[in-house]
Amino acid sequence: MIRHYDDFVFDIDGTLLDTERTGVLSLMQTIRELTGVEVPYEEAYHFFGVPSSKAASTLGYADEARFAEVWEEHFQELMYLVQPFPGVVAVLEDLRATGARLGVVTSRSRQEIAYDPHLAKLLPLFDVVISSEDSLLHKPFPDPMLAYLEKAGARKETTLYLGDTMHDWRCGHDAGCDFALADWKGRGDQGIPAEYCFSDAAMMRTILGL
Repeated sequence: MIRHYDDFVFDIDGTLLDTERTGVLSLMQTIRELTGVEVPYEEAYHFFGVPSSKAASTLGYADEARFAEVWEEHFQELMYLVQPFPGVVAVLEDLRATGARLGVVTSRSRQEIAYDPHLAKLLPLFDVVISSEDSLLHKPFPDPMLAYLEKAGARKETTLYLGDTMHDWRCGHDAGCDFALADWKGRGDQGIPAEYCFSDAAMMRTILGL
């Protein structure tokens, strides 16, 4: 049974935009360039949706700013691979038309959001956008979602977070919000105990009450 929600909050990468290949391939290039190490795709995928500073520290690269700069350069080079998931734009437009409040909680920085042409069409649909600069701690900690709840004046009991990773689930769950797992790639639940799961726009609409 689908509960009633007043706020619908979305992750960007892997949830609204299909940025997986762009993000993972650019990370592989960054690691190769800065460390000389060849990392396979599936290993690099584990850093998909993780702030660049955390990825750098986990990989043992001390200069986090340089790591982020190089990763962003390669990400921009591969932007031609990015596109919204099928039907997402129409879903957001229809959801907005119901009067619901829409938000974004992402690990991207404000700069990474501002310079993404694919987000230009989507951002006007959102009331509140929380970037990596808006909380001291990042996913998987609940701080980004707590920042959203405070800024929007939203109640956790009536807020649904939609994301695609365990980091997203923990961020939303630990803030007291329900979670809907975006499984566009058909990987299954990946051990994520989400309240809902969708793999296409029709299933997404049902969860959102459209």
